[in-house]
Amino acid sequence: MSLGFAILTALLAIGLLALIFGLVLGFAAVKFKVESDPLVEQIDQILPQTQCGQCGFPGCKPYAQSIADGDEINKCPPGGDATIKKLADLMGVEAKSLDSAHGVEEIKKVAYIREDECIGCTKCIQACPVDAILGAAKQMHTVITDECTGCDLCVDPCPVDCIDMLPLANSASSWRWDINAIPIKQIS
Repeated sequence: MSLGFAILTALLAIGLLALIFGLVLGFAAVKFKVESDPLVEQIDQILPQTQCGQCGFPGCKPYAQSIADGDEINKCPPGGDATIKKLADLMGVEAKSLDSAHGVEEIKKVAYIREDECIGCTKCIQACPVDAILGAAKQMHTVITDECTGCDLCVDPCPVDCIDMLPLANSASSWRWDINAIPIKQIS
């Protein structure tokens, strides 16, 4: 038996095994698919996705599940009154004011790293739930402002205190129009 024939046989055997395992995994994905609750998905889309934990849950999805199970809708400081109002409309309940035990609504802020003071420890990267901090060990880090949710979880782990939370400047992409506040003139 030649070396080329042995290699070809091995490649065909590996390819056949890959095909079989792929078919088994595809069948299992269809057969054992878990259907999620559409209400939980709708609630999760309304929540701000900061993953900050201020509501008492590790992220927005578990809080959405809790709301669908009957928990209060007023525990999300980053979402504020606007989110509470949307959740109340969706759930068909009365909108309450933000529960102060979970924090207060503030102007959206994003993390800013003073790069000349950064020692590259990576503790902020490990703390960021949305991977908005870019950098490597012993290298300067920076924040991707479009990805930062303002959760403030990167500030405490920083050993040199070089992270500031600064208000997000209003721009055309971050401006939120209050459509209900715009008067509509009826034409007769």
